[in-house]
Amino acid sequence: MNTPTSVETNSESDAELFDQIQKGRALLERELEKTIVGQKQVIEQLLICLFSGNHCLITGAPGLAKTLLVRSVAQAFHLDFSRIQFTPDLMPADITGTEILTDNDGRRELRFVPGPVFANVILADEINRTPPKTQSALLEAMQEHQVTAAGKRYPLPKPFFVLATQNPIEMEGTYPLPEAQLDRFMFNVLIDYLPFEDELKVVLDTTSRTAEPIEPLFDGKDISQFQGLVRRVPIAKEVASYAVKLVAATRPGQSETKDWVNHAITWGAGLRAAQMLVLGAKARALLHGKANVRYEDIRSLAAPVLRHRILLSYKAEAEGLSVESVIQRLLDDSPCD
Repeated sequence: MNTPTSVETNSESDAELFDQIQKGRALLERELEKTIVGQKQVIEQLLICLFSGNHCLITGAPGLAKTLLVRSVAQAFHLDFSRIQFTPDLMPADITGTEILTDNDGRRELRFVPGPVFANVILADEINRTPPKTQSALLEAMQEHQVTAAGKRYPLPKPFFVLATQNPIEMEGTYPLPEAQLDRFMFNVLIDYLPFEDELKVVLDTTSRTAEPIEPLFDGKDISQFQGLVRRVPIAKEVASYAVKLVAATRPGQSETKDWVNHAITWGAGLRAAQMLVLGAKARALLHGKANVRYEDIRSLAAPVLRHRILLSYKAEAEGLSVESVIQRLLDDSPCD
C-alpha cells in the first residue's frame, strides 16, 4: 500500500490519523492471520463498516467460520463485546433487557436490567434462526442507538456495531429478515468456500496447534476518530453523481429505467444505498492510502451495498438470474470513463 505524497486533510491531526490507519491496517491483517486464512475482501469490507460506523450482515453456509471471523475482528478492537445466539425461542427482552421487581430497603421497585445489546460490538449469530418479532428488536438499537423499555429510553454505548451472521434463506429452519431491518445493514457480505490450498492450510493448522490470542490494536476513541476522518474524505461531485445514478438504475418503473431492469427487478435500492455507497467508498479510499474517493471505490462496493436491497422479479428467478449477475450487468451498463 502506498501512502500519497500529499494528503488532502483538514489539519495535522488528520494526517496523523491517516498514517495511523495505514499502519493499523497492516498490524490488523497480521493479527487476524493468526485465526483467519484468506477472506481478504471480506475482512476489508468488515473494516469499512466499522470505520464508517455502520452495521454488517455476513451470509454464508454453516462451517465457513463466520462466527470466528466476527469474533476475531472484535478481539482486535479494545471494545466491549457481546454475542447473542439467535434461536427460535429467543424473545425481544432477551436482547434488549427487561425490568425486574427488586426489594430496596423494604420498598419494592422496578429496576431495568440491560440485555446483551448493551455493548460496543454485538455478534448477532445466525440472526435468521429467530422469528421476525425478535429480529425487529434490533431495529431501534441499530438505527437510533437506544433501547426503549417501559416508556424509558436507554442510550447504547458508543461506538456501537451490529455484526450479524446468517445462513442462506433457502436452508431449513430460517426466517427471512424483514426488508426494513435488512436496509439497516450497510453491507451484505458473502463468505464462500476457500480455495483448496487455503482450506488445506486451515485443516492442518486447526488440527495441529492452538490458535494464538489476538492482541487488541484500537480502542473506542480511535474508532470514533477514524469515523470522523472518513466523513471528511473529499469526493468529487462527478464521482458522487455516479454512485447516485448507479443506485437509481436499480429502480423499475422510472422514466430512465432500462427495459431489462423493469423485467428483472421488482424493487430497487433506496436513498440509503447511495449514502452507504459513498460513505463506504470514503472508508475504502482511506484503507487503500488514497486521499479522495475514486470511481473504483464506488464500483468495488456496489455488490455488498446492493445485493440485499434488490428484489428480483419472479420472471428473473424463473430464468435463473441471480442478484449478483444483475449487479454485474448494472456495472457493465454504467461505465465510469
